[in-house]
Amino acid sequence: MWFDTILWLVAIVAFIAVEAATTALVSVWFAVGAAAAMAASFFNIGFGWQALVFAVVSAITLALMIPTLASRRGEHKAPVTNGSPLTIGKQGVVLVDIEPGTLGRVRVDGLDWQARAEAPLPKGERCKVVAVDGAILIVVPVTVNAAAE
Repeated sequence: MWFDTILWLVAIVAFIAVEAATTALVSVWFAVGAAAAMAASFFNIGFGWQALVFAVVSAITLALMIPTLASRRGEHKAPVTNGSPLTIGKQGVVLVDIEPGTLGRVRVDGLDWQARAEAPLPKGERCKVVAVDGAILIVVPVTVNAAAE
C-alpha cells in the first residue's frame, strides 16, 4: 500500500516538475490523474485499478481542458509592432498637408499617423491607406466611387 502511494507521489512531483520546466501545458492533466490514483491507493485497491483511475482522470482532465486551450489559442494574435498594417484599406482624414516627397499626418481609426502620398493632399481631405512603410502610411485621395463603398 505505502509503496503505491509513494510511487504516485513521485509521479505527481515529476509531472509538476515537467510542467514547471515548460512554457506550455503538457503534463498538468497527468499530475491530476496521479493525484487521483494516489487517493485511490489510500483505499488499498490493487495497482491495476489505481492505474485505471490515473488513465481515466487524466483523460477527463485533458478533455475538459481542450476547449479552454482552443479558445485561448484564438485569443492570442501576433503582436503588431506599429499597428499600421491594420489600417490598409481604411479611410482617414488629412490633418497636415501632404506634398509629394514630404511627410504629413492623417487620422485613421481615431489614431494619428505620419503619411506620405504621391499627389498633394490638403488638410481636411479624405484619404485611403493603400500601403505602409514601417510606421508611415501611404495614402491616396478618396474618389467619389471609393467614398460610396
